[in-house]
Amino acid sequence: MDTILKEGVQLYRESRYEEALAAFLKISSKDTELNFDLAYYIGLCYASLLQYDNALVYLEQIITAGTDIARVYQCRLILAFIYTKTGRVRLAEFELSKLLDAGYDSPQVHTSMAYLAYEQEKVDKSLSLYEKALELDPDNSTALNGLGYILADTEKDLTRALILCKKALDAQPDNPAYLDSLAWTYYKMGFDTEARSYIQRADAQLPDNKIIKRHLQRIMNG
Repeated sequence: MDTILKEGVQLYRESRYEEALAAFLKISSKDTELNFDLAYYIGLCYASLLQYDNALVYLEQIITAGTDIARVYQCRLILAFIYTKTGRVRLAEFELSKLLDAGYDSPQVHTSMAYLAYEQEKVDKSLSLYEKALELDPDNSTALNGLGYILADTEKDLTRALILCKKALDAQPDNPAYLDSLAWTYYKMGFDTEARSYIQRADAQLPDNKIIKRHLQRIMNG
């Protein structure tokens, strides 16, 4: 493998994405396998730098080539994430459905589809997908938090919501999304002191997050 490519990969693994990208873009080769390696890592760098349109160009090459199934699965997950972040729900669902059709029955896929379903106000479908994710991995913190949040937000089961959100936060004590979910659950249960404590911690970490800011205003104003 090309020396510069190796250096770029090491930079990427060290989360030095701008330096890694610069290294990859210097490489020029006609070798097919090397080009696919480049496309893969350049796409990952662009995604990590939140340059989503550029990332799509390269990651789609890996999916189209289909020469490395593991990378294809990973790239579909990343594409689904990008499409979700940029509001292209149908494209996100398409990528996730392709993963399921291929037998990639993972908690990540189900939690991603659950999130999209809830964004479209398909509550029952979202709950079912989160439950499926927990069947596959009972300790999956994303699924625990997502299911807990919806149960609290819809007030379907506040007691279970509290248990789930606490378990998710125990796994990642400083995760602002999990702090927000627990705060919202406490608010729904009428525990204002606890709700204010957790929502302030969430807001301190993500002061520009619209959902956290909306919850903060509701909770602090009683």
